[in-house]
Amino acid sequence: MSNRWRRLSHLYGGLVLFGVSIGLMVRAGLGLDPWDVLHQGLAARTGLPLGWVVNLTAAAVLLLWVPLRQRPGLGTVSNVLVVGLAADATLAVVAEPSGLGWRIPLLAAAIVGNGAATGLYIGAGFGPGPRDGLMTGLAARGHSIRAVRTAIEAAALLLGWLLGGTVGIGTVLYAVGIGPIAQFFISKLEVRPCVAA
Repeated sequence: MSNRWRRLSHLYGGLVLFGVSIGLMVRAGLGLDPWDVLHQGLAARTGLPLGWVVNLTAAAVLLLWVPLRQRPGLGTVSNVLVVGLAADATLAVVAEPSGLGWRIPLLAAAIVGNGAATGLYIGAGFGPGPRDGLMTGLAARGHSIRAVRTAIEAAALLLGWLLGGTVGIGTVLYAVGIGPIAQFFISKLEVRPCVAA
């Protein structure tokens, strides 16, 4: 597989996995990740499907890139289009499990899958998604990815909670774990573009 096709497969595989992880976390029913607490609160207030709110929020977050001088790439635009669709598709085909014995592994798979998805699409080098562009833009100014990601997640959580989004143990585990998990996968899954001689 050529380097470009490998990068594209990482990009789109990561974006689909990101959307799937959102759907799995919703179905686990143990609390949503901070951004999806926000998305759920907005969806409840607007009556729009969760996936639509995910995509519309992504487009709105791009405005926060302006002071960071972040430039959108193929990955950025694709994120706005793909993640919400994959989340809605997952919600359409995965039923809510009964019993904690199924919910806990589903939650764990969602959190780890979300971190791996972040590593895939950021590591593809086509530009971060809108939310992760905030993370990488601030990290480029000397802050650790772990600290920046945790602060962004906390802000989204607070706003989502104020809008009526659901918070639970899954929310806490995601907020604490996603920074280190994303940092691990980004370092392992980066695909460097080939440089022409």
